[in-house]
Amino acid sequence: MTVIKAAYRIAELADIPALNDLVGSAYRGERSKAGWTSEAHLLDGQRIDEIMLADIIADPEQTILVFDDTQTLEGCAALQRHAGYGYIGMVTVRPGAQNTAVGRAILQAAEDFVKQMWLVSRARLTVIAQRTELISWYERRGYQRNGETLPFPYNDPQFGLPKRDDLYFVVLEKNLSK
Repeated sequence: MTVIKAAYRIAELADIPALNDLVGSAYRGERSKAGWTSEAHLLDGQRIDEIMLADIIADPEQTILVFDDTQTLEGCAALQRHAGYGYIGMVTVRPGAQNTAVGRAILQAAEDFVKQMWLVSRARLTVIAQRTELISWYERRGYQRNGETLPFPYNDPQFGLPKRDDLYFVVLEKNLSK
């Protein structure tokens, strides 16, 4: 399959309602079940909210890349600058656009951004351990588990309402200098 080049722009405050809807539709609730990235079997509630999105946009150490076709948001990725690596999170593709190589293009653009704009040679991301198909997707794109795990924030409903008591995150990394 050919990987398409994704044109992106930096998210602005005006994008917040559409971003909130996009992320929610890809990860939670009935609409998310139209794609393969749904977490609805693991979590209820929200994936993110408008206040959290505004905080990311306002933070000079973070950014959100927005991918759109001028009529609708196709996807996004949230990035955080850290010492020695760029964290890539909230990689989102509109459910109707999944399985069309948009996700690959978004991930590549996010990696290029952290490498070129933040001058770091490593990317890091976290995935809920029970999302084995998503972990495999990232591994096929060169990410490797680094042995670290992180706890799921069970006591913070702003990240969702867990349906299980065994959730945690695995940490994956990729060397971007290759």
